[in-house]
Amino acid sequence: VQLVESGGGLVQAGDSLTLSCAASGRTMGYYAMGWFRQAPGKDRDFVSAISWSGRNTDYADSVKGRFTISRDNAENTVTLQMNSLKPEDTAVYYCATGSSADTRRSLRAYSDWGQGTQVTVSS
Repeated sequence: VQLVESGGGLVQAGDSLTLSCAASGRTMGYYAMGWFRQAPGKDRDFVSAISWSGRNTDYADSVKGRFTISRDNAENTVTLQMNSLKPEDTAVYYCATGSSADTRRSLRAYSDWGQGTQVTVSS
C-alpha cells in the first residue's frame, strides 16, 4: 500500500488548508483511514479517522469543529479540510490505514503510513 499526502503549506492563523491522501496498491474502500500529526519533539498524535463507508468519523478534541474528514472510495482518496487554523496545529501530518473497517485512535491500529506533509501556521 502506498499513501501520498499533499496540500500542506505555510498559512496564517485563521486560514484554511485542505490535505489530501491518495492511496494505491489495494482497494481502500474496505478500510478505515486516519490522519495523525507530529510536532517537533512530540509524539505522533491522532487527529481524525473515517470508517470504510464514511458514515463514522472521529476527531481529536483539539480539532473538533474546525477539521472535517471525508473520503472518496471511487478515487481512493481521503481529505482533511482544516479551517480556523491555529499555530498549535503546526506539525507534519500523516495519513494512515490498516486492517480495521471502523475508526481507530491508536497508532497501533494502522500499519501503512504516508511520508507526511508539513503544515505551518504562523501567528
